[in-house]
Amino acid sequence: MWCFALVLKVVLSLLGSEMTVAQLSCPEVCSCAAGVVDCSKRGLTTASLPSSFPPYTTELHLNDNHLTALPNGLLDSLPALRLVALHGNPWSCDCGILYLRGWLLKQRDNNSIRNVSCSSPAHLRGRVLAYLSEHELLESCRYWLCNLALASQISLFIFIAVQVLLLASVILFLRRFELLTQEARRTAAESFTAEDDATRSDEYAILKDRRL
Repeated sequence: MWCFALVLKVVLSLLGSEMTVAQLSCPEVCSCAAGVVDCSKRGLTTASLPSSFPPYTTELHLNDNHLTALPNGLLDSLPALRLVALHGNPWSCDCGILYLRGWLLKQRDNNSIRNVSCSSPAHLRGRVLAYLSEHELLESCRYWLCNLALASQISLFIFIAVQVLLLASVILFLRRFELLTQEARRTAAESFTAEDDATRSDEYAILKDRRL
């Protein structure tokens, strides 16, 4: 009888330890119970989404948030995962969502696949993400890349224009400095010449008076 009580105590202790570990690994913004991690309707964005979930997770509810994409590898560390609720999010179907598309293509749950549809860009709104080709997603990114390239070119042009203006200002300053230097030298030379002429005139007058 005492052996059974000892075994029961050990089992309860182990169960208590597992529950403690489970509670500690549950994200603060979510609720966890019996392998179900509920993060729905929490106002989560892609930036505020927890970086990891408990490894024992069998169901993950991320629905009805403000998610536009999932970080790469987020769901790969959940080997027991059987169901993910992703509906009710404004998914942005561009190259940043390729990871989620690849993960969905590996799933057998058609409901999960059909519930993930695009909110942007406008020409893909309402389309099911898993049914889009990589070409369509990459094509959506080209507009952003083109805008970035255009912004970079404009910034480079402005930088070059500023450098040209600064160089022109330096050249103009040096030119004015050179003219001022030449003018100062000319003035100094004329002053010395005038002083020499005055000195010679005085000496001539003195000599003239002595002769007289």
